[in-house]
Amino acid sequence: QVQLVESGGGLVQPGGSLTLSCVASGRIFRFNAMGWYRQAPGKERELVALISFSGEPNYADSVKGRFTISRDNAKNAVSLQMNSLKPEDTAVYYCWRGVVVAGTKQGPETWGQGTLVTVSS
Repeated sequence: QVQLVESGGGLVQPGGSLTLSCVASGRIFRFNAMGWYRQAPGKERELVALISFSGEPNYADSVKGRFTISRDNAKNAVSLQMNSLKPEDTAVYYCWRGVVVAGTKQGPETWGQGTLVTVSS
């Protein structure tokens, strides 16, 4: 059983930056992919970014060039550096850990509780 704990959410002005972090604990399969999803009010949860164990990232088109996902396998952690934030980035961001095969999620997965990011002036 794996637990994911997110941190780093908060209020930031448009154009600003924020970094989210997620640390996994418990029975960890270190070769899992990790990533971030988000859900804005009235919208469905959407993928923001995924990163493989080897460090290969995949981003949603809406955040390409602005967000950077990275991971520290030794610490079983993943981070999301968010730059040039826009009001539409406002959402609860959820850390995710699981298996991705050929670009498809498979098998058990774990979700964090979420951390709120609010982009507003």
